[in-house]
Amino acid sequence: MTWRMPAETDAHERLWMAWPSGGYTLGATDADAHEARSAWAAVAHAALRYEPVTLVVRPEDRAIAKAYLDRRIGVVEAELDDAWMRDIGPSFLTDDDGRLGAVDWVFNGWGQQSWASWEHDSKIGRTVADAAGAQLVSSALVNEGGGFQTDGLGTVLLTETVQLDPFRNPGLTRAEVEAEFARTIGARHAVWLPRGLTRDSKEFGTRGHVDLVAAIPSPGTLLVHVQYNPEHPDYEVSGELLEILRSSRTADGTPWDIIEVPAPQQLHDGEDWVDWSYINHVALNGGLVACSFNDPHDEKALRILADAYRGRHVTAVDARPLYARGGGIHCITQQQPKAGPARA
Repeated sequence: MTWRMPAETDAHERLWMAWPSGGYTLGATDADAHEARSAWAAVAHAALRYEPVTLVVRPEDRAIAKAYLDRRIGVVEAELDDAWMRDIGPSFLTDDDGRLGAVDWVFNGWGQQSWASWEHDSKIGRTVADAAGAQLVSSALVNEGGGFQTDGLGTVLLTETVQLDPFRNPGLTRAEVEAEFARTIGARHAVWLPRGLTRDSKEFGTRGHVDLVAAIPSPGTLLVHVQYNPEHPDYEVSGELLEILRSSRTADGTPWDIIEVPAPQQLHDGEDWVDWSYINHVALNGGLVACSFNDPHDEKALRILADAYRGRHVTAVDARPLYARGGGIHCITQQQPKAGPARA
C-alpha cells in the first residue's frame, strides 16, 4: 500500500481542532480562559462556514465548550494537555484506492520543553485517527504537523532545528528523516531550512516550525513570510530563508514561484519580538481562514492570500490571543482530506 499526504488545498472531509482546557494556553485567570476559549471558538466558527468541524474536548469541559460552540460542531471526548491540534493530532493520508490513513507521529512536547506536558496529547494522534476511521500508520519519528509542509506531489519542507533537534530525534541524520517522510507521507524530495523565526526559537516556541515561514497555495508556488524592517531580528532570518528557498526546487525539479508576504508592522508585544505571521492560515473547501492582527499590514497581506488562493473566500480572525499563547490558526487546526484525488 502506498500512502501520500494530500496538499492542504485538496478537498476536505472535515477540520479537526482541540478545546483549550488547561496550562499555559488556558491561562491563570477567568479572563484569560474566556479569551482563549473565545479565540478557539472564533476559528471553529469561521471554518464551519466552509466544512464540518470536530473538536476533541475533555469530558469535564463538554458543558463549557457547548456554551461557546455552535451546536453543529462535532465533539469527541478525550483527555488533553493542551490544544494545538496541528501538532498533537495525526497527519492524514490517502491512497489510490480511496482509503484514509493517518500518521501517528511521536509527540514529546515540542522537544521536551520544560513548560510542556504531553501525557495525554501524545495519544491524540491515535484517538483522532480512530474517530475518523483512518488506518493508523505508526512512526517512531518525533515530529509535529506544524513542523513540515507538503505540496502533496512529493515535496516536503523541513527545518533542521525541528526534525534534527537532539531533544526530539537524537542522532538522526537528514537521510533517515527523509526516508521516514517517504515511507509515511510519500515525500520524494525534501527542502531543508536551517531555522525558523526568532521568537519561535526561544523558550516558549517550537524551535522553528515551518508553518510560520512558508505555505504552498498551489503546485510550484510558495508563500514566504518576510520581515522588511531591519530593527526586527527576523529581518536577517527571512533574508536567509528566502535565499535558500529561491535556490531550491520542487520534487519535479522546477523552481518555486515565490510570493513574499510581509510581516505585520508591529515588531514587539511588550514581552519580546513578535513572530506574528500571515502564513499561519488554513485552507478549507472553498475558503481560507487567515490571521489578522489589527495591523496596518493586514489588508495587504490578506489581499495577497486571496490572490494566491484564487477562488477561495478569505475569512480573517484576530489571531493575537492565539499568538500570545504560542501559535496561530494553522497551529490549532488539522484537515482531514476526502479519500481519493479530488480537489476542492
